[in-house]
Amino acid sequence: MNGASREALSSAREQFDALTDDTSVDAAKLAEELAAVTALLDREVSLRRVLTDPAQAGEARAELARRLLGGQVGEATLGLVTGMVKARWSRSRDLPDAIEELAFSADLVAAQRVDRLDDVEDELFRFGRIIASSGELRRALTDRKATTSAKTELLHTLLGGRTNPVTERLVIRLVAQPRGRSLEAGLDALSKLAAARRDRMVAVVTSAVPLSDGQRQRLGAALAQLYGRQIHLNVDVDPEVLGGVQVRIGDEVINGTIAERLDEVSRRMAG
Repeated sequence: MNGASREALSSAREQFDALTDDTSVDAAKLAEELAAVTALLDREVSLRRVLTDPAQAGEARAELARRLLGGQVGEATLGLVTGMVKARWSRSRDLPDAIEELAFSADLVAAQRVDRLDDVEDELFRFGRIIASSGELRRALTDRKATTSAKTELLHTLLGGRTNPVTERLVIRLVAQPRGRSLEAGLDALSKLAAARRDRMVAVVTSAVPLSDGQRQRLGAALAQLYGRQIHLNVDVDPEVLGGVQVRIGDEVINGTIAERLDEVSRRMAG
């Protein structure tokens, strides 16, 4: 997002944080209702445009949202959405995008309140690796001809009772409402959003063998010192790296694998 939308989203995040700091607010319900509002604005393009029309006063747009949503969602959701509708958005599409982000964040808050946010982060990462390694599963979950109920049932079978309920809800929402993005991109965005709940960066670590708890702690401490922020490690095992580790943080790659060193030697010899 750029310009006005970026400012509007920043303000909405602050309002969201203040709202969810109150533990009496049902975070799971908030997530469900915000997701429903997102779906509504995705379907009703004309409504989305009216609610973001800069020619209309912010309070008039908010009043329209109150009339449409009043009695359909709780007070917490209504207050959050009307506050966002009052703001100025660069593109009408940015409003449902922002509401969806807060829907995901609300579910992550629900996990954080019961000290299960780390579990959700790890489960999202592992599910992403499963998707990457199974073309058949990916096709089943992204097939446009398959019904949403069939995809949901498949995910219940795969994840139900095996993952945190928040993880299952998040993945089902990604699959049921892809909103033009790939499943992999959605899972990656969720992972980053979960890390941001603790102001952490996500490092994807690839090693030839599983890292011990001590190795993970030392690597995490070293990266935290290097970047000046807490780092959450998602560890992936790939025997093809031969040894050492590769660390990817955003677009930056720190490569200390034997395979990379052999490639470097080969390049020097060829040169």
